[in-house]
Amino acid sequence: MAPTKKRLTELSCEEFGDRLASEEGVPGGGGAAALVGSLAAALCSMAGALTVGKPRFADVEQEVSQIMEETEDVRFRLLALVDDDAEGFLPLLDAYALPREDPSRADAVVRATKGACMAPLAMMGECCRAIVLLEEMSERCSRLLASDVACGALLAAAALQAASVNVFVNTSSLPGDDTVASIEAACDEMLDEFVPRARALARRLAGRSVR
Repeated sequence: MAPTKKRLTELSCEEFGDRLASEEGVPGGGGAAALVGSLAAALCSMAGALTVGKPRFADVEQEVSQIMEETEDVRFRLLALVDDDAEGFLPLLDAYALPREDPSRADAVVRATKGACMAPLAMMGECCRAIVLLEEMSERCSRLLASDVACGALLAAAALQAASVNVFVNTSSLPGDDTVASIEAACDEMLDEFVPRARALARRLAGRSVR
């Protein structure tokens, strides 16, 4: 019986980095974006874990616990998207491998390209959720954790932007239609709202300008 192949998120940090640096192609930018987003969520959970149970924060403990529960959902969704992104890329490779004279090739490439947009688009949504949760956590956790929440906000913004690149690089190769326009509009809306929110949060918590 052949050994079960490890999921990308089961690799050690070093193994993941080695795989990312290799010629394999997956994980790529999308998988890296999802992993970074999950780390942003993890920092939010850490801030909660170091707040819950402290007597001086007893009045917000229930709220912090709820934020942590939602944050953990975001974290695990983003981790799942590391592998989903890799799996979404494989049909695109198969489509491009079809002979150019094959009449089904063009449609196959379009379908696979639209499919490859789905995981990074989902990542963007989860990164937006992470930013909202980091904002909420910042108002309830210890000030000693301000730098960790600020780092989480900046990581979430970076992951959001990186995931958007993986959407736009695919939509730019597609013929324009309502689906493509809708995907791009959704991406623009998320970037326009949540990147500034994340940076503003980091600036507020860091107490100085965050470039």
